[in-house]
Amino acid sequence: MTAQTLYIFDAYGTLFDVHSAVARHRALVGAEADRLSEIWRTKQLEYTWTRSLMGAHRDFWALTEDALDFAAARCGGLSSEARAKLLSAYETLDAFADVAPTLAALKARGARLAILSNGTPAMLDSAVRSAGLADLLEPSISVEEVGVFKTDFRVYERVGARFGVAPDAVSFQSSNRWDIAGAAKFGFRAVWINRSKAPDEYRDMPPAAVLDGLAGLLTL
Repeated sequence: MTAQTLYIFDAYGTLFDVHSAVARHRALVGAEADRLSEIWRTKQLEYTWTRSLMGAHRDFWALTEDALDFAAARCGGLSSEARAKLLSAYETLDAFADVAPTLAALKARGARLAILSNGTPAMLDSAVRSAGLADLLEPSISVEEVGVFKTDFRVYERVGARFGVAPDAVSFQSSNRWDIAGAAKFGFRAVWINRSKAPDEYRDMPPAAVLDGLAGLLTL
């Protein structure tokens, strides 16, 4: 199996728009909607890193709830109705517009496609099904299999354990530069999906390619 026949995708921010939950309920959240969404995402990730370093694992859904509560406290609070609706929306985030057609084109070429994510199995199953991607993706790989978050190498090792391939046979896609750094260091062919045109980081662990969307995979 070559790098062009096994594609592994990060989920949140790469396939699914993490800000679509707040976007759906902007009126309910109020004037601080954008700020709340940014803080929610930032704290969610921060909690994964700090808990991995401490060896104090809590699953990604619990951290998503904790991060929302922190963001709400920083932004003037949320009603119980708004909190419930935001969490429900996070279970069914919108996929980016280029996701389904790109995955379909890769699958038509004979590629195998799967998710490797911090998300829990239930979160990933809900997101994949609600976005209509279940027929394109093989069962997701969750960090819950090892009880630690990315960028711990035990997470990336789950791909080889599932598919029986060496790291350099894997094309790994993520919108998160820190995830790309970890994947590149591990040995994956790491492709940074830089949708936001963010500046580069971790220059000692460069990506194999930088794309502004998933469709670029079809011409690599």
